[in-house]
Amino acid sequence: MSAQIIDGKAFAGTVREKVAAHVTKLKSENNITPGLAVVLVGEDPASQVYVRSKGKQTVEVGMKSVEHKLDVETSEADLLALIDQLNNDDSIHGILVQLPLPKHLDEDLVINSISPAKDVDGFHISNVGLLGTGQKSMVPCTPLGCLMMLRDHHGSLSGMDAVVIGRSNIVGKPMAQLLLGDSCTVTIAHSRTKDLPEVVRRADIVVAAVGRPEMVPGDWIKEGATVIDVGINRIPAPEKGEGKHRLVGDVDYASCAERAGAITPVPGGVGPMTIACLLANTLTACCRANGLEEPEGLTA
Repeated sequence: MSAQIIDGKAFAGTVREKVAAHVTKLKSENNITPGLAVVLVGEDPASQVYVRSKGKQTVEVGMKSVEHKLDVETSEADLLALIDQLNNDDSIHGILVQLPLPKHLDEDLVINSISPAKDVDGFHISNVGLLGTGQKSMVPCTPLGCLMMLRDHHGSLSGMDAVVIGRSNIVGKPMAQLLLGDSCTVTIAHSRTKDLPEVVRRADIVVAAVGRPEMVPGDWIKEGATVIDVGINRIPAPEKGEGKHRLVGDVDYASCAERAGAITPVPGGVGPMTIACLLANTLTACCRANGLEEPEGLTA
């Protein structure tokens, strides 16, 4: 069997088109422009690239983009004061504080200072609780993107056996909650799971989000299963030259693609969906703030 490739880059493009169309409608019918504020503390190179990409895509779909770049020595009090200002700014519907933060800042305190209604990352403890109890919440972007791709591929997920490898607050746990919400039978597996290969082999859906390069081999995958690879790992690529690297996921793509029915590649799978879902969440937050109908197909 040769797996169908789930093209996250193309799917993310479709999501951005839907967002842009809804933003245009909001502007023309309601005179409202969704606004996203991104806060970057320090000069982490990867974060800088990510923030630039977010800003560019926000503008491309017709939204207001605001960036606050703060010095690495910024105090916790000053950062919290900025977040309070953004919480009270009616033109800002989504607030994202880029992680990781410098070590002198308390990430939990900072995240939980963001208004839950504007928490487009879905990390606020209130949104975590709402998601866990099946109520309306802001949903973390990466799991939301995975759910969108699974729904697009399968239609209904009801009754399917899903295994999520990884128990992080950012991906593993919310992914499991979303799959439960779509009536899957869900197992959260991790490094201490007994007989992990057998647990994975029974799954119709495998979501790998463990952060270990090519940890999942093809013989762990049930014939015809759908594999969603969340991992993005840099490993040495001597074949490209000295000091060169390549990106791989948490599954061994070649062997898994031989057994899976469908699989996301790395790069070009889950990654592009994360920013697309950030834009979708900002649009959703704007609609909720203004008592307007939420965009169809862009929420959990």
